[in-house]
Amino acid sequence: MQATPEADKKAGNIFDKKAFARLFSYTRPYRKWFFLGVFFTILTALVAPVRPIMYQYIIDNFVVRLDIKGVRLFVFLTFLILIFETILAYTNTILTNWLGQSIIRDMRNQVFRHILHLRSAFYDKTPIGQLQTRTISDVESINEVFTSGFVKIAGDLLQLIVIFGIMLYLNWELTLVVCLTVPLMIVSTRIFQKKIKSSFQSVRKEVAAMNSFLQEHITGMSIVQVFNREKTELKRFNDINNKLLKANVDSVLYYSIFFPVIELIISLALALIVWYGAGSVIKEKMLFGEVVAFISLIQMFFRPIRMLADQINTLQLGMVSAERVFKLIDTDEYIPQTGTDKPEILDNELFTIEFKSVWFAYNEPDWILKGVSFKVTQGEKVAFVGATGSGKSTIISLLGRFYEIQKGEILLNGKDIRQYSLPDLRKLMGVVLQDVFLFSGTVAENITLNNPDIPLRKVEEAARHVGADGFIQQLPGKYDYIVQERGATLSLGQRQLISFARVWIYNPMILILDEATANIDTESEQVIQRAIDTIMAGRTCFIIAHRLSTIQKADKIIVLEKGEIIESGTHQSLLEQQGKYYQLSQIQFAANPLNEKVKV
Repeated sequence: MQATPEADKKAGNIFDKKAFARLFSYTRPYRKWFFLGVFFTILTALVAPVRPIMYQYIIDNFVVRLDIKGVRLFVFLTFLILIFETILAYTNTILTNWLGQSIIRDMRNQVFRHILHLRSAFYDKTPIGQLQTRTISDVESINEVFTSGFVKIAGDLLQLIVIFGIMLYLNWELTLVVCLTVPLMIVSTRIFQKKIKSSFQSVRKEVAAMNSFLQEHITGMSIVQVFNREKTELKRFNDINNKLLKANVDSVLYYSIFFPVIELIISLALALIVWYGAGSVIKEKMLFGEVVAFISLIQMFFRPIRMLADQINTLQLGMVSAERVFKLIDTDEYIPQTGTDKPEILDNELFTIEFKSVWFAYNEPDWILKGVSFKVTQGEKVAFVGATGSGKSTIISLLGRFYEIQKGEILLNGKDIRQYSLPDLRKLMGVVLQDVFLFSGTVAENITLNNPDIPLRKVEEAARHVGADGFIQQLPGKYDYIVQERGATLSLGQRQLISFARVWIYNPMILILDEATANIDTESEQVIQRAIDTIMAGRTCFIIAHRLSTIQKADKIIVLEKGEIIESGTHQSLLEQQGKYYQLSQIQFAANPLNEKVKV
């Protein structure tokens, strides 16, 4: 999401010393290169005005005397100065761009590192597009602060001062003539700066709207097509596209007016110089070389003024982006990682997981779990059932500390899980979700999660154990087959089998199955169920399932309603109670009468 123009005005203060200081702290690893760039910028500002002085010297000392040797010598020296100036400009451009790219690389790494460790609650309320904008577009805008912003403005202002000083030194009368046109230049530049800033904000707003529309509609394209909404959505897209067109045309319009106006003002200054200078030369009050030098100096003098509006806008937009990125970096939505203990669980040692009067709410006081208590021992298969919103998935999320409980305790081997190191705690767990997420990359990379320490032999072994090797061998490239975004070219069952292989290869002690067969057809379910039986063997399992037929063999079934445990026991004992679980089983039988009728 893009900031509003009002936010831009508030946040984009280019004189914000605190934001400036923080931004330039990123130059510390490249301090010598940064100061070298500043040095080259200063040197370029000092060298550029030398050429007009050389022109004056050549004309007034050699041309008027018809001294061809002197002309050749100083023309050659002027040519050497031009080459030196070109080398300076080239070196400075390469250096400042390398510096800017290095800094934004470091910033992107910092932003992504920060994003990786934010808790799940942050992602629940933050649009993905906003994080993409911060990591890509906003960080790229910061690059302009270093390449076209602060250093460039400082160099141009220095060059203005140097040129103005030289003009005063050469001829104060001609300098005053030039100054007659400066107010026109300043007023024109100021008007342009305000207009183009507003235009840039409109462009950014419309680009954000288009990105949001495209992301949403490409993701939901099947819905658009199923309900025959193509024409309607095309019209909406065309409206957004036209607004973006208008915003871009407006920005081009301002440039098309501004630059001709500036050229007109420069031409007016040149005309005044020629008019006044020629008269002074004829009256022998001024040398001809001074007039020629002033013509060159005027071009150099007005160029920085002309570019200043663009540079200030660039700097301001860069500062807006910097403050957005800093706001994200300063987001303190971490799962506290104060624990340092490492779970020491041996293969032949029993361990326990216990929820003791756990209360949890995503937004207090809307409690999702209310005093939930249960205990699981090593090797047990525990299933959770209940209506949507009863708290089943929340229990799983709390076990891995993706959210923090408000009251109660969650114990592993009698010790609060907050006392354990978070990475070590999560290493104990493997998760298979209903909606399997596959990354762009090969099948092997999706199974290993890009772990280079896992050999292909191990990957193939994992796939064979869960029954995934059969379909993988039929793919073009087999384990090197490139999985498209989110695994779009694979079936739901195939994606699920890859996720099982992923869990098997990491060999967790605790397995979490969150409705792993909810979207699978009956034929595929048999294959998936065999894979589930394989990876469940010997592991402590937490199972969430809507299909009660998949959890009948669980050691314990916990029935949840509105965040509270209302029943607990085996499949048979719960049926005999004829309570909530019995009602759910009867409802499922009525919905699918082909299943064998449940007997009490």
